[in-house]
Amino acid sequence: MFALVASLSLTEPVLGAFVTLPFLAVAAAAYAVTDGPLFEPLARPADLQAGRLVSVVTFSLAAAALALLVAAFGLPDAAFLTAVLAVGYGHFGFVFAREYTDSALIRIGAFVLVGALAALGGQAVAAAFNGAVSLPVALFIAVSGALLAGLLRSVLLPRDDPLALVSVGLFCWLLVELVVVSTPATPITWASVAVALGVTLAVGYLSWVLDAASVSGVLTGVLFGFLTAVLGGYGWFAALVAFFGGGALATKFRYEQKLTRGVAEEEGGARSTGNVLGNSAAALAALLCFAAADRIPLAPTVFAFAFAGSVATALADTLSSEIGGVFDNVRLITTLRRVPAGTDGGVTWQGELAGLAGATVVALIVAFAPSVPIELPAAGLVVAAGFVGMTTDSLLGALVEGDRIGNQTVNFLATLSGGLAGGLFALLL
Repeated sequence: MFALVASLSLTEPVLGAFVTLPFLAVAAAAYAVTDGPLFEPLARPADLQAGRLVSVVTFSLAAAALALLVAAFGLPDAAFLTAVLAVGYGHFGFVFAREYTDSALIRIGAFVLVGALAALGGQAVAAAFNGAVSLPVALFIAVSGALLAGLLRSVLLPRDDPLALVSVGLFCWLLVELVVVSTPATPITWASVAVALGVTLAVGYLSWVLDAASVSGVLTGVLFGFLTAVLGGYGWFAALVAFFGGGALATKFRYEQKLTRGVAEEEGGARSTGNVLGNSAAALAALLCFAAADRIPLAPTVFAFAFAGSVATALADTLSSEIGGVFDNVRLITTLRRVPAGTDGGVTWQGELAGLAGATVVALIVAFAPSVPIELPAAGLVVAAGFVGMTTDSLLGALVEGDRIGNQTVNFLATLSGGLAGGLFALLL
C-alpha cells in the first residue's frame, strides 16, 4: 500500500500542483476504511487501536504537503520524488526482507536499496518530461535520500513515516541547491558517485563485521561518508575514515583492562548514531558550507580548515580518552588534582600525547590530499585546532558534563570548537 501510494508521485511531472489531489483522495478513502477485507491486512498495531488506517492517511497527507511545497515554494521534482518514493518503496523492501531474515542490517539494507532504485527511477521519469537533473546527480540524490530515509524510518523514527517523508524532502532540497543551483567544488559524475558508494558501503560493512558500529552507527557513517566523498573528495573522506578507524582501534585497545577499570565504552565500543552525530555533525556542516562556498562570503579554504579541525578534534579526543584511560595519575584539567580514572575532565600526559598524534595524522592526510585546499606548511594549524577541541572537551567534561549535558553533546561542542578554531586560524593566518 505504501509503495502504491508513493507511485502517485510519478504523476507530478504531468499534473503539476494538482498532484496533491490523488494523495488527498487516497487519504480520504483510507480514513473511511474501518473494517473489512482491506482493513485487517493493512492495519498496523496503532491502526488497530485507532480503528482506522491512520498510517496510510498520514503518509498520504505528508506526501500531499510536500506536493504543495513543489507548487508554492519551488521544491524540486528530484527532492519530492526521492522523498516519497524512497520512504514508500523503502518500507516495501524492509517488510519484504523481514519475511526472510532476522538480520537488522539486511533489513535496513533492503530499505535503502529498494528506496534508492525507486527514487532513481522516479527522477528518470521526471527527466523524460522536463529534463530535471542529470542522471549522476539523480543517483547521488536518490542514494542520499534513501540512506536518510532508512536511518529515520527504520532506526530513529520507527512508525513515523510523515516526519521521515518531510525530513527527507527538505534534505534532498538542500542537496539539489548544493549540486545543481550552486557550482560544486567537486563535479558530480557517475564515477565519483559509484566509487564513493562502493567505498563507503565497504567501510560500513567492515565496521559492522568488526563490531565497531551498531546498525544505526553503520547507516549514519555510510551516509556521512558518502556525502563527504562526493561533495568534498576522497581526501576529505580519508580524513573521516582515519577518525572512524583510529577511534575503533583505540576503543578496542586493552578493552578488558578498561572494562575492569570502569572506563570502557558500552556495547563493546560499537558506535551508535548518537556517537557518530556527536563527533561528525560539525564536520558535515563545514563540508556543506564548502560545497556552497560560491554563495557564502568566505573563502572555501576556511571551511576546509574547519572540517579538518573538527575531524582532528574527534580523533584527538577519542585517542586521548581511550588510550589515556589505561594509565594512572589522572588529573582534573581545571585543578590538576588527582582524580579516579574515568572522571569527566580527567587527563593524563599519555592521553594528551596520543591525542596530539591523532590530530597530526588528520593534518597530514588533508595536507597531502589533492582534493583538500590545505598545504603542508599549514598542517600545524589543523593540529592546533585539534588540540583546542580536545582541550575544550576536557574542560566541558570537568565543568558541565553529567547532570546538565551528556557525553554526545560534549563531543559535538568540542568538535564544533575545533572546527571554529580551524576556520579562525585560516582567516587570521
